[in-house]
This record gives sequence, C-alpha cells and structure tokens, in this order.
Amino acid sequence: MRRDSRLSGVLHVLLHMAEHDGPVTSEVLARAMGTNPVVIRRIMAGLRDHGHVRSEKGHGGGWQLARDLAAITLLDVYDALGRPSLFAMGNRTDAPGCLVEQAVNAALTPAFEAAEALLLARFGEVTLAALSADFHTRLAARADTPRTEIDHAH
Repeated sequence: MRRDSRLSGVLHVLLHMAEHDGPVTSEVLARAMGTNPVVIRRIMAGLRDHGHVRSEKGHGGGWQLARDLAAITLLDVYDALGRPSLFAMGNRTDAPGCLVEQAVNAALTPAFEAAEALLLARFGEVTLAALSADFHTRLAARADTPRTEIDHAH
C-alpha cells in the first residue's frame, strides 16, 4: 500500500519557505520538492485557506508564511490537508452483520481510536519552530551545507 506523504512534504515546503526573506515562487518550491508547481499551488491553497500562508501575484510574488512558526503546529497543517487517513489498517466494514466480524471490530476499534488520539495529541504539541530549530542544529553541524538550504539537493 502506498504511503500518504503529504504531511511530510508540506512541512518540508513550509520550512524551506521560512528560510527565505520574501515570497517564494511555486516553481522554486517545486524544484526543492522534486514535484510540479501545480502540485505546490494546490497544496498551498489549502494552507492559505487556513491562514498559514499567503500569496502575492505578479513580479516578485509568491508564497509566504502568514503566521509565526511557533504558532503553527503539525496538527494545524494536518487539518489544512483535510485530515487524511493516519493508518493504512482499519476495519473491513464499519457495520458488519457477521458476529465474528463484530467481535473483531470491537477489539480493533478502540485500539485504532487510542492510537489516533495519541498521534493527534503529539501533532498538537510540535510546532514548526521546533522543526526549524532542529534543522538549524543539523545545519550548524554540517560545515559543507549551503546556507541557502532552499536550493539544496536531496
């Protein structure tokens, strides 16, 4: 089963944006992410709708963070993505007629719900400022890393 890596990708984009003074174009962000600018614009539109980023059109335009990194949590970004499914596993059916499957669901459902609640609580505790601080610690430890990290090669 294919993983949904949108959250990871969006966090990556937002941290790249934080390293820039001024707007960053969809094209520059797409190069950093190895994707198409249309994909970036689609993702950024959802973040804009939630007030996390803003866009400026025309020459010198692009995307900018609209809020301080300390004010944006992983949960905020997850919400802006539309709360995609967190787990690849789940019940076969939600309202089974089979008593065996009802017993299976009765065991699995509380475990899935508890795991999701724990993960979402952790998302709410981690800010983009914390991710940025971790990035800067890693950057300082690598003397050969370019200071314009937005242009880095993966």
